[in-house]
Amino acid sequence: MSNNDILGTALKDYLKGNNKENITVISSIAEDDELPLDYLFRKADQLPKLEQKALALCYGKVLDVGAGSGTHSLILKDKGLDVLSIDISKGAIEVMKERGLNALETDFIEFSHQQFDTILLLMNGIGIAQKLNKLTHFLNHAASLLNKGGQILLDSSDIKYMYTEEDGSIWLNLNGDYYGEVTYQMKYNNKLSAAFSWLFVNFEKLKEHTVKANLNCELIFEDDHYGYLARLTLRN
Repeated sequence: MSNNDILGTALKDYLKGNNKENITVISSIAEDDELPLDYLFRKADQLPKLEQKALALCYGKVLDVGAGSGTHSLILKDKGLDVLSIDISKGAIEVMKERGLNALETDFIEFSHQQFDTILLLMNGIGIAQKLNKLTHFLNHAASLLNKGGQILLDSSDIKYMYTEEDGSIWLNLNGDYYGEVTYQMKYNNKLSAAFSWLFVNFEKLKEHTVKANLNCELIFEDDHYGYLARLTLRN
């Protein structure tokens, strides 16, 4: 059975204490993986250093994109920041509102009627660009939502390591799609989501596209798992 709001259903079950299982993540490049629901309801001291650094850099009016259960939004709200949390998942929005957040069900690329000092795209939020050839358009849209002096904080990963052969070499099809373009499905409680595209982009590729979008790109942090945090700002 198909259910396109797998995430929202699972989040609501967890909040009500009715969750029976983890979310199974099915991808085009790896074995099926389990996503524990409690990972989506972490406290500030449970976040990895990369996410903690990103939240520490937030200022002013914040747009939390793909906010999920509202983990990051709640931390920022507790710090006194004005936060709008958006997601395409109806269930996620219900959960965030129940947790006391200002949440709106909308597609980021269609959202255009407010300006922000910080746009937050954590847990590979840049992935919603879907394809590398859509990234410049995505960044242009994000930039259009920034106040003067505003910033975009995002993390992603260079997933080239996923293509490592047994001898240590890396096999990439140079004539195929960009290796960071992945197709996912999520399964929960015997229901399967529709397939969706997701983008992982290495820092050098990100920089190329920020130049096209007239944005500065600063590397803030690199973790031990090929992930990085970047800060984008408007060029003068």
